Amino acid sequence: MSRSKTSVLWLLAAIIALVAVPAGASAKPTITLSGSTSVAPLATLLAQKYVKSCKGCVKFKLLQGGSDVGIADVSRGRVTIGMSSRDPKPSDPGGITFNRIAKDAICLVTNKANGVAGLDQNAVQSIFSGSVRSWSQVPGAKQQGTIDLFVRTPASGTQDAFQKIFMGDSKVFSGASQKASNGLVQQSVQRDKAGIGYVSLAFTKGLTTASYKGVPCNLRNAKSGQYGGVRSFYFVTRGAAKGPVKKWIKWVRNNPAALRIAAKEWVPFK
Repeated sequence: MSRSKTSVLWLLAAIIALVAVPAGASAKPTITLSGSTSVAPLATLLAQKYVKSCKGCVKFKLLQGGSDVGIADVSRGRVTIGMSSRDPKPSDPGGITFNRIAKDAICLVTNKANGVAGLDQNAVQSIFSGSVRSWSQVPGAKQQGTIDLFVRTPASGTQDAFQKIFMGDSKVFSGASQKASNGLVQQSVQRDKAGIGYVSLAFTKGLTTASYKGVPCNLRNAKSGQYGGVRSFYFVTRGAAKGPVKKWIKWVRNNPAALRIAAKEWVPFK
C-alpha cells in the first residue's frame, strides 16, 4: 500500500515507546506494532503488563494508522505485528497470519444533547447512506437540523467492520466527514450537537450510545453475543508467529492477567 507523506509523518508522530532500555543494559528483542486505532489501547495495556511480568524480556514500539496500514506494514517486514480490527480479505497480501486476540463492540454514538435511544438496521442504513439527512426524520432525536455524519477513513478496520455488519449493500454517504481514528470521531461527535458516528466501545465516554436492534451496546451484551455489532481483533504476523512474538501472543490468549485486562472493555480471547 502506498502512503502519502502526510500519512508517514502522522505515523512517525504517533510512535509510542512503551519501554526504554537503561544505559548499559544488554539489547532486548523489540516487538514493533502498527495499525488499528481500536486495537492500540488494548495492545498497549497488554504490552505494559507483559514487560512487567517477564521482567523486561522484550521492548515494544507501537504506531497506529489503521488496520490496512498495519497489514501492509507487517507484510513488507516494516513491523513485527500488524494490528487489525477487521477480518481477513481475499485482497490481503499473501504469507500473513491473522491471530485473533479478542473481540470488540462497535457502538453507534450521538452527542449528549441529542440522545437517540436506539436505531434499527434500516435507520442506520438510511442515516449513514445519506438518504435521511435531517434529525427531524429520526424518531427520538432532540435535534431538528441537518445530520452531521462522522465516519472512518477507508484504511480503517472499524470502517470495514461497520460496512459489513451494519450497512450491508448500502454505501456510506460520500459527504460524511472521514476521521483517521476512533478518538477523532469521539471528539467530533462530542463537539457537534448534530453529530453521529460509530466507535469502539472503549471510546464512548462523553457520548450517548444508541441501542442497535433493541440491544444496548455494552460489555455485557458484547460478551453474551446478544449485541450484533461485534468484530474481532487480530495481531497479524508475517507467516506463523515465532520467537518472542509467539510467546507474547500465547500469553495474551491464555494468561489470566492478560484475560483480565481484555475483560475490562473488550471480549477476551476464547
